Amino acid sequence: MAHLGCGCPGSMARVIERENSPTVDTTVKAQSELRQWPVQLHLVPPTAPYFKNADILVAADCVAFALGSFHQDLLKGKALAIACPKLDDTGAYVEKMAAIFRENDVKSVTVAIMEVPCCRGLDVMVKQAVGLSGKDFPLETVIVGIDGERRN
Repeated sequence: MAHLGCGCPGSMARVIERENSPTVDTTVKAQSELRQWPVQLHLVPPTAPYFKNADILVAADCVAFALGSFHQDLLKGKALAIACPKLDDTGAYVEKMAAIFRENDVKSVTVAIMEVPCCRGLDVMVKQAVGLSGKDFPLETVIVGIDGERRN
């Protein structure tokens, strides 16, 4: 493997080869499944009404761009918080997520991360927040490859 100045293999430039598929002419546009604003974890208030009795998706920023079916496969019916464990100032993330989980009747949490090592930090932070919240609910982690395919 080539030496990377930043030391993170997730920062290595890669080209994703795709076969050209025939363009399908359609008038149907994919509908957004976003149900709230804001979505950035720094900005969402822990007491926002959309977290009440909700299924929550905590997604790494890159997931929505890599997974073409993000809205239909992951976001539909969920409240969303996005974050980047590598580039964000994540110091307050664990306590903020713990507050969200603690102050709302959360039904489930799905964590969606990329396969690159730096993204695993988001999964760790969510698990720490669940522990701090004292709540018990289903927790699932979805890993997306840089090629846009789900790894699990």
